[in-house]
Amino acid sequence: MSVIPPTRLGFGPFEADLHTHELWKHGTRLKLSGQPFEILAILISSPGQLVTREQFRAQLWPSDTFVDFDHGLNAAINKLRDALSDSVDAPRYIETLPRRGYRFVAVVGAVRDSGSAGATDTESPVRLPAAERTLNDETRLPPRIAGLGSPPPAPVSGRSRFSPHPYFIAATVAMTLLLAATLLLQKVSLTANRHDAFTSVQRIRPLTDLADETSEPAFSPDGSYIAFDRYSSRRESSGIFVQSVASGELFQLTNSPDDGFPAWSPDSGSIAFTRAHERATSIYLVPFTPTAFGAAPAARRLDTGPVLPIRREITWSADGKSLIFSAASGLVLLSLQNCSARRLTDAPPSTQDWGPVVSPDGRRLLFVRGQDAGFHDEIFSMPISGGELTPISSDLANILGPAQWSRDSQSIIFSSDRGSHPGLWRVSATTRETPVEINDTGAYPALSRAGDRLAYERITRNLHIWERDLTKPDKEARILIAATSETDQGPGPQISPDGKKIAYMSDRSGAMEIWISDRDGSSRQQLTSLGNAGSPRWSPNSQSIVFDVAQRNGPAIYSVRVTGGSPLLLIASDTHANVCPSFSRDGRWVYFATTRSGNFQVWKVAAEGGTPVQLTHDGGHAAIASSDGKFIYYAKTQYANPEIWEIPTNGGPEKLVSPLLNPVTWAAWSVTKRGIVFAHPSGHGRPAVGLFDLTARRVTNLASLQIPPFWLTASPDARSILFDQPGWRQSQIMLVENFH
Repeated sequence: MSVIPPTRLGFGPFEADLHTHELWKHGTRLKLSGQPFEILAILISSPGQLVTREQFRAQLWPSDTFVDFDHGLNAAINKLRDALSDSVDAPRYIETLPRRGYRFVAVVGAVRDSGSAGATDTESPVRLPAAERTLNDETRLPPRIAGLGSPPPAPVSGRSRFSPHPYFIAATVAMTLLLAATLLLQKVSLTANRHDAFTSVQRIRPLTDLADETSEPAFSPDGSYIAFDRYSSRRESSGIFVQSVASGELFQLTNSPDDGFPAWSPDSGSIAFTRAHERATSIYLVPFTPTAFGAAPAARRLDTGPVLPIRREITWSADGKSLIFSAASGLVLLSLQNCSARRLTDAPPSTQDWGPVVSPDGRRLLFVRGQDAGFHDEIFSMPISGGELTPISSDLANILGPAQWSRDSQSIIFSSDRGSHPGLWRVSATTRETPVEINDTGAYPALSRAGDRLAYERITRNLHIWERDLTKPDKEARILIAATSETDQGPGPQISPDGKKIAYMSDRSGAMEIWISDRDGSSRQQLTSLGNAGSPRWSPNSQSIVFDVAQRNGPAIYSVRVTGGSPLLLIASDTHANVCPSFSRDGRWVYFATTRSGNFQVWKVAAEGGTPVQLTHDGGHAAIASSDGKFIYYAKTQYANPEIWEIPTNGGPEKLVSPLLNPVTWAAWSVTKRGIVFAHPSGHGRPAVGLFDLTARRVTNLASLQIPPFWLTASPDARSILFDQPGWRQSQIMLVENFH
């Protein structure tokens, strides 16, 4: 007879119902849902046991591609700790095992359901012995939850009339030993199979956990070391470093913050890097011998003659006799024997060829051709000996670091902000195909020669909501709401139509949720508790907000009233992406972008829910109604620098609004009574804030910004804007093992 595990577990003053996903404290239900509760359920179902980050990932973040889930897990753990009033330094419930995972350390027991929420009768719990908590996950027995099973029988003095015969006892013992041996052999086989399966699964972990920024990783030829650039506030701690992948042992090669972009020689004996000067870039070589390390070795500067590097990315030829770098005229091959230079590519006017990478077989060269004005990079390959260029990918975006060959040279891995944020993409090296995103937070990728390890740079930013008065060009922008988010997802600020409130995204509670505040940033209030909520938009009467929620099966669309209450589900999570909702001007419809017809198109659904209706057929994303309600404006794609198109509200031809209307992202434009306010490249360095007059069909620049924002919204009268800008910045190198 199988034992049914309890659905309600108690610990301390808390009770968790694993069936209804409710958490109670002293009979009062707490707000905890989504991934934070699922994490709690996993932990209390295995008290005392280590639950690794990989196990959380497998259960809560399943995907065919690898994604950077660290921020999501950390945020969910923080929110769970807040709900339990727990401490990281002195944990009563959740203990952190650095770089491994988490363990639930409190006493857990089954709770008898008395029929009313909060009325509990927790039976005697059993804390796992300390020795059992240290067992390997593969050999640990399932924990015994109090209340399950029967207590051992009381000892009996003498032999009762029901006592079994000694021969029966011996036979039973023999059968038990035989069964145990059989089960042990099965377990050994199962464990081996599980180990084989586990080793083929892609696993992600931070390679560097330094307080300083680390970037631009490069694998040694055998894949056992990674060289990278470290930037520290202390000059002596900056420079080129090498770290062992297996042991984490760290070696410092140089001590200048101006050094970067390391590249290994084919024999692993030297590392080339570039050093940035005030007006020039130089190439250096430094030896690497980990077994003979003491003081940092001396670096040697290479003579490039009259051909000066204009970019810092470099690579070695397959035979290790030359280096390839970017010069004003194109890519140049520099001989290390006589310092002679030979041009490999001819960069057309107003372009730069950079980021050279030689294919594993040494026959082809991969590089990026960028426009001087930015926002349009192309990837090409060519024979290393010269010849016709093969186009690989063309992006209306920035390529972030050199592209990388796969082990078989049949595909290319590169980083781009084509998805409006840094991410890793894969594309065929032989046929023209649409790139596929494989990671949503990576930059500067590096592949080991064997192709089974991938390293990349992950950048973390603390995002603020800034405000800029457009009526006073000389007045600087100010921070309106600080530290709303520690990921690239937020904050997505939106000013209510009546001008009194702000809606935005924030993960300050531990998970990304929708928040509102007064127009001056005061009286902040969390509006949702769903987890992974974003892209808020106001209803015309300023009483409701529509938003999307990233869920396991795909994003869903909800609306919620600002006075509170349960959110209303409009579009359920399915296998399609349903994102970026907004209200029609009469409040009767909600427009949203979805892939249910293939690629992203604009659809609409009644504000109370119902059957969705398709509006666009030639691509559409992030739709917003015109001020008079006659048109729907939308970004043509979800990528950077999208065109803005329009379609009549009741259907009709889809057409470009104007080639002058070119926001930096699909979220960096706003419809006002005066026209469309948007952030766009100025052509002079800093991005500009422009106003596109829908009647005169011209753009007037109103202000400039320090860096391009992802989100931008304008007040209804176009007198002020809100936008996102990062505060502190941190970067670390992530390692993907068993990459395929």
